[in-house]
Amino acid sequence: MLSSFAGGTLFGERHGEAPLQVLALHGWARTHQDFEGVFADDKGHTLRAIALDLPGFGATPGLERAMSSRDFAEMIAPILDEASQPVVLVGHSHGGRVAVELASLRPEQVAGIVLVAAPVLRLSSSTKPSWRYRLARKAHAWHLLSDERFEARRARSGSRDYNAAHGVLRDTLVTIINESFEDELRALRCPVALVWGERDGDVPLSIAERARDLIRSAGPVAPAVSLVVLEGVGHLVPTSAPSALRTVIDGMVR
Repeated sequence: MLSSFAGGTLFGERHGEAPLQVLALHGWARTHQDFEGVFADDKGHTLRAIALDLPGFGATPGLERAMSSRDFAEMIAPILDEASQPVVLVGHSHGGRVAVELASLRPEQVAGIVLVAAPVLRLSSSTKPSWRYRLARKAHAWHLLSDERFEARRARSGSRDYNAAHGVLRDTLVTIINESFEDELRALRCPVALVWGERDGDVPLSIAERARDLIRSAGPVAPAVSLVVLEGVGHLVPTSAPSALRTVIDGMVR
């Protein structure tokens, strides 16, 4: 059942009773429902969790302007104030970006982070856009190609998420896919668990390995960090391997 949070500005589902132990953040164009199997009470042990609809998705109102992951974190940070002790953040995909920013924003209120197939680092790529797209971009800049025709050309070159998003949501997507969190990862001081699907074609395992190494690079002050690779699992870990993810979360909470 949906509940409202932060004065009615955010919506999601509460599992168990207060005080809050775990805050779960879903991926781009997903909703809180991705975590239903993760927090199901099959074994008589309900985590006190909130699975949130991030701004612009599910029941939470849409965005009024283009936002960064930091902006998302600032919007949801008030939820942490209902907890009597630091909470564990669980961030899948885009939710992982927000979780890292939230830990940077409120480190004293975060007990640990579970990053699930999270694109917290940019892929290194030398691939350039096709010459046709680059030519169309120049023609549009010179007002030789209309907005409509350029948008149609860009849609043919864009990702599924890009083509599905519109207005400020598309502008937000362009912003966040260019983010990279090297400094934030090095600065983490709470335990971190990285959970990845072996067959993730959206956020490759190399991202998890680089993130793990960056966290460890803090030396003596680096927190404990682990990497769990789920065999045969793709990008949608919360829905395809909920029990395995729950096991990692339980270990972090306890």
